[in-house]
Amino acid sequence: MTYTLFLILILIVAVLLVLLIMVQNPKGGGLSSSFGGGGSQSMGGVQSTNTFLDKSTWTLAIALMALILLSNFAIPRENASTQESQLDTTIENRLIDEETPAQLPVLNEPSEETSK
Repeated sequence: MTYTLFLILILIVAVLLVLLIMVQNPKGGGLSSSFGGGGSQSMGGVQSTNTFLDKSTWTLAIALMALILLSNFAIPRENASTQESQLDTTIENRLIDEETPAQLPVLNEPSEETSK
């Protein structure tokens, strides 16, 4: 469920980013100048429009990268239950090994006769 939500958000941000990049003007004027009505007559002027578009582009690009990285944690894993069961088995085996003490070999103790 969360992975689907991340995919939808990634697609929305990607489409918005493409549209925002298409609106920006490449040095000589582009779609942003045509939306402004010629520059000085636009609300806020062309310079503030370019600043807004630049900041919006960077914000959407950073949001896109963050969503892509975070979506990695939401990917449904098919073998997650298998890994958990293998982990539980390993832990149980170690607990059993710790409960049964290893028998140390019996060393021949020197008797009093050999020490004289």
